[in-house]
Parts: sequence; structure tokens; C-alpha cells
Amino acid sequence: MIASTSSAGCDSSRNLFRQLLHRITTLILSIAAATLLIDSAKNSICAEIRSVPNIVLILADDLGWGELGCYGQQKIPTPHIDALAAQGTRFTRHYSGAPVCAPARCALLTGKHLGHAEVRGNFRVQAAFPEFTEGQYPLSEQALTLAQVFHRAGYATGAMGKWGLGPVGSTGDPNRKGFDLFFGYNCQGVAHSFYPSHLWRNAERIEINANPIPGHQKQPEGEVRLEDWIGDTYAPGLMIAEAVKFLEANQARPFFLYLPFTEPHVAMHPPRESVERFPPEWDAQVYRGQCGYLPHPRPRAGYAAMISDLDSYVGRVMETLERTGVADRTLVIFTSDNGTTHPRPPDPHFHVGGVDAAFFNSTAGLRGYKGSLYEGGIRVPLIVRLPGRVAAGAVSDAPSYFPDWFPTLCAAAGLETPAGLDGEDLWPLITGGPIPKSRKPMVWVFPEYGGQVAVRIGDFKVIRQGLKTKKPGVWEVYDLSQDHAEERDLAAARTDLIQQAEDILRREVSENARFPVPIPGIEG
Repeated sequence: MIASTSSAGCDSSRNLFRQLLHRITTLILSIAAATLLIDSAKNSICAEIRSVPNIVLILADDLGWGELGCYGQQKIPTPHIDALAAQGTRFTRHYSGAPVCAPARCALLTGKHLGHAEVRGNFRVQAAFPEFTEGQYPLSEQALTLAQVFHRAGYATGAMGKWGLGPVGSTGDPNRKGFDLFFGYNCQGVAHSFYPSHLWRNAERIEINANPIPGHQKQPEGEVRLEDWIGDTYAPGLMIAEAVKFLEANQARPFFLYLPFTEPHVAMHPPRESVERFPPEWDAQVYRGQCGYLPHPRPRAGYAAMISDLDSYVGRVMETLERTGVADRTLVIFTSDNGTTHPRPPDPHFHVGGVDAAFFNSTAGLRGYKGSLYEGGIRVPLIVRLPGRVAAGAVSDAPSYFPDWFPTLCAAAGLETPAGLDGEDLWPLITGGPIPKSRKPMVWVFPEYGGQVAVRIGDFKVIRQGLKTKKPGVWEVYDLSQDHAEERDLAAARTDLIQQAEDILRREVSENARFPVPIPGIEG
């Protein structure tokens, strides 16, 4: 009996052990299966992230059509931007949405041409909203931006540079328009100085210079010295450093980075080491501020230095993308908000701020400058890079403009395109498709610099100026395929195009009480 009881106990223990072993084995197999599922899910998520391009949108400020090496510039080296063009596609008929800063940014970020855009000119916010001390007329609460669409899609969103679409705390505050992080100048006027008292990090005012350098001052007499117009902290250096930090911090997730750099907009006071890269013999004449902004002892070298510095920022962005391993899945776009700065009395040798556009052949033969709807004011460089999707070393002469970027970037990222945009999706064209046989007319309705309107219809531009003067100009018509300098007015022979332009404007121009443009014969 004792032996039998002992045997039964052993059998029971063995059964319990077998059950325990089975449960442990089942648990281990379950954990292994779960781990495989998690790994598979992680791999799937990672693959999905890799398939969604990051976006870096770089916007130069007042950079002329001919001021880059890849667009024919002979005096100012731009190796990093030229490399971007060699690795991507360069466009030769791309247009800004406007010939000055704020409305160009509005068209770019909201996808609306100037017949529909909320912001159609440069307008100091204090004139409409005196409670604000700096900034420009704000985007409304209803205005939808690219950044808002990408933010809602889970992208990290950042902007470093010059804003100009509404002060901090307004409806146009960059944080209210989709940006997780904004760092830079909120106000375009403050951005006239590269050594300002402050910049903004979101809603926080960051003091950077106890003794700021003004953006405007004349020096009619005496020696003009470089060091008199250089402060302690150079704002562009802080902004590019912030951009690098943003890229490093968000390398593991999709991001949308908007970089509206301030160069080469005057005032002209880049660091000494940048100026000294260029030949002293360039500058036989000092600039005393007689055409606005600040004096400079070597204005040609100073202007070249600003473009060279801009090129170096592009180099730092690309180096950071390479170092963080995301360069091959980041769509990089480089363009400018309008053409190079225009002449201003009293000195015929200089344009505004001391710029010598003739010396640098800044417009490369185009007519007009910043502030004009002729080609020199609105035709801007455009370079697009995305390895494996965008052809390297290619050149496209397909017409395009700023309102096209909203639908194009939505298509590139696989996001739903909002209704009511004015631009066209360029993504099929950018990624190797044929040039469309036709496209929507391109529209500009600009209330400043005398009041101007223009419509591009196919290869033709129909333009009218002086609309807010006592003697409004007549319609002009140019065939841009044959006459990029706009020297041969075809208006007398092409009244049909004038009629088309009037019909388009009648259809495409909505009322805007803040930025009115009277167009004779056109209602609205």
C-alpha cells in the first residue's frame, strides 16, 4: 500500500510538470508570435514612413532670376544650389505668386492666386489692427495653409526665417497656421535689419541684440565703415542653426520644413568674412544709403556675400539631410519670392539698398524688377530634388507658379487636396510626365506699385499697369516664347487675347476691400 501510494504521487507530479511545461511552451510561442507581429507592424510602419517624402521648402528673398550659377550667374559662386540643380530638375518658367514679399508668401502657402488671395500686398498690421506693434496684415482664421494640412496628417512642421502673414497672437500667427515651431522674424520691417533687437520663437520674444543695428540710415559724409553697421548677433546664423536642430530632432518621422530665408533682401550688412571673399576692385564707389536702407563701403561685394551666404545655408540643410540619413526621401524645393530689387532715385548707379543689378546681370535680360508684373519681377528660379522620383540634371520649361505648390505637395505626400485651390498639380510633370498641353491661366492682381494686373494665357502674357493712377495704362500683350524680354507689344494685333484676359479677370477676381485694384471694364 505504501509503494502504491508513492507511485500515484509521482504520476501526479509528472502530470503537473507536463501541464506546466505545456503552458510555458504555449506562452513562449505566443510571445514569439506577438513579437513577430509587432516587428512586422513596426517594419510596415517604417516602410510607410519611408514611402512618404519629407518636405523642405526653401524660399529666398528678392533673389533675381539670373543670380545663381545654374541660371547663368558669372560673378557669384553658388556651388550648393548648383549641386541641388545637378541632382534634381531646374525649371525655367516658374513664377512667384506676387512681385513682393507678403502676397507671394500668401499665394505659396494658401494655394490662391492674387485674384482670390486674402493678402495681396505689403500692409503694416497697425493700420488695421492698432493693438499690434509689429507685423503685416494677418491671414484670417478661415485661411487654410499647407502647414495645417501637413500638421493634421501627422507631420512635424517647422518654419525658420521671415513670416510676414500676421503678428504673434493674431489669426495669422504661424502657430495658428499649422507650424509646431516658428523661429525668426515675424515682421518684414524688423527683417530689414540682420542685427535686430529680437526674433520670435513661437509666442516668445527672444532678445538677441542689446544694441541692435537699424535697417535704415544714411551717411552723407565721412568714411563708410563696415564695422559701424555690424552688431553682436547675426540673426540668419541663429535661424539656420534652428533649422538644423529641427531636422535632427525629426529625422525619425515625416516633417514639413519651410525656410523663408531673408537673403539677399537688403539692408546689406553681411559678416566681414563673407564680404572679404570678393575682389576689392569690384567696388570703386561706396554706398551712402541714398537709395534707402544702410550704407556700405563695398556694396557689390556685400550683395554677393548675401547670396553666397544663402548658398551656404542650402549646403547646411543638405549636409544635415545626408548626415541624418533622410536625404533620399526628402523632397527639396528651392525658389524665390520675387525678382531682384528695383531702381530708386536719386542715384542711377544703385538700386534700392545699394544693389547693382546691372553689374551682376541679375535679371538675365528679363524686363522689370521687384514690384513689377513684367518677367523680371515675378519669374523666379525653381529647383526640385527627390532622388529616384525627380530626374537629375533635367531642365523643364513648363510654365508654373506659386499657387501650384499646394496641390502638388499634397499629391507628393499622398494627402487629400482641399477644394477651392487655384493651382494645378505639378507632381506628374515633376516626376517625369509630359508637359500638359494646356493649363489654367495664371493670374496676378497687384494693388501696389501703381496697381497692376497680368494674365498668362499659354505662351502669352496680357498685362496692364498704372490702374491706381490718374492715367491708367493700356493693355499690353507679349509672346513669351519668342520675346522673354517683353520688348514687342502685340496688343494691336491680339485683341482676342485682351478679351480673353478680361473674361478671366471677370471670373477670377473676388472683391478684397483691404487690397482693391480698379480694373477698367471689369466688375468685381
